[in-house]
Amino acid sequence: MNGGSVMLKVGALLISGTLVGSFPAARAAELSGGVIRIGIINDQTGPLSDLSGPGSIVAARMAVEDFQKSMPSIKVEIVAADHQNKPDIGVGIVRKWFDVDGVDMVADVSNSAVGLAIQSQARDKNKIVVYSAVATTELNGKQCSRNGLAWLHDSYNLVSGPVRTLVSQGYDTWFFIAADYAFGKNMVLESQRVLAATGGKSLGAVYHPIGTADYSSFILQAQASGAKAIAFANAGEQLVTLMKQWNEFGMNTGKQKPVAELMFLTDVHAMGPKIAKGLTTLTAWYWALNDETRTFGQRFFKLRGTMPTAPQAAVYSGVSHYLKAVAAVGSDATDPVLEKMRAMPVDDFYARGAKVREDGKLVHDFYLVQVKDPADVKAPWEYYDVLEKVPSAEVYASLTESECPLIKPLH
Repeated sequence: MNGGSVMLKVGALLISGTLVGSFPAARAAELSGGVIRIGIINDQTGPLSDLSGPGSIVAARMAVEDFQKSMPSIKVEIVAADHQNKPDIGVGIVRKWFDVDGVDMVADVSNSAVGLAIQSQARDKNKIVVYSAVATTELNGKQCSRNGLAWLHDSYNLVSGPVRTLVSQGYDTWFFIAADYAFGKNMVLESQRVLAATGGKSLGAVYHPIGTADYSSFILQAQASGAKAIAFANAGEQLVTLMKQWNEFGMNTGKQKPVAELMFLTDVHAMGPKIAKGLTTLTAWYWALNDETRTFGQRFFKLRGTMPTAPQAAVYSGVSHYLKAVAAVGSDATDPVLEKMRAMPVDDFYARGAKVREDGKLVHDFYLVQVKDPADVKAPWEYYDVLEKVPSAEVYASLTESECPLIKPLH
């Protein structure tokens, strides 16, 4: 399947009516093509599709529907596509969106290699991209761009706290089983950096292709390493299959501690709490945090049949923030909208009082969660015990350490 054939126009939402609310009117004449076009691109059918995929399209549509309540005169259209986890396909789709189809803003992406490829395209075309589930620190580091906003997390967020905590508990030697693309490699490098800073030691890493079905050789290498902690730097279907085989090998009864460096709610659902029990992970969001998140979760469930993941909630938040910025400036022109997005705080069920930092990261709190014992799971999808809320100040690397060229004057 080539790039041209994977673009899917999904449920275009055309909004009309009379403008209400406190923002200036974004008149149709001030919108390119008379419409705001938002592109949702991610893995629609492959190993990362559960954590974002079609559910991210649902989340984006929900954001547009909510925006319509106060801004019914602004016309919005959503298009969506499957990048198949291939950077060349992703770039081809986004290039056509920008050059031919009049897409103003792209959201989700959910693959680090594709994200890095799209980043340069957005920079060249001066378009906005809001990333969720793109973990490589390169995105807002060496390859950062004013056009690219990271709404969810990066590898440093995900590994810094858990690595420090586990090393302090005596798990001071680590071995990594990682996905063989930008995300997995970056997560291992960030983990090794934190390990070195905390007195821990990496005993090695092995990398598997994204479509791997048999992890036995990787598990055996991890076992032979003798490391006290075995960290999995992969996600989605990859993590689910690996954990199932980890249990089949009897590793769940051994002394080596499995660590999921990136785990989503859908991963736990797919493998089941019996296999996932006790796994800890750091997450930006969980649907059962409070009444407000539960309300969004139940609404999403009625549309999708699953509870939303953190990336899907981030898509809702990012699309909402973009639309509010368009309405506020009265235009979908990139420069003023970007300036407004960076200036306005994000204050929704996803993140409270969060701000976009100079390097394009939305700085928000995280949650350290642990998968419940199956006997303690009292309702479907309520898989996590929230161990603690981790303030944003503790999970983001300092700007003084950043390699983002946008903030070099701060060095």
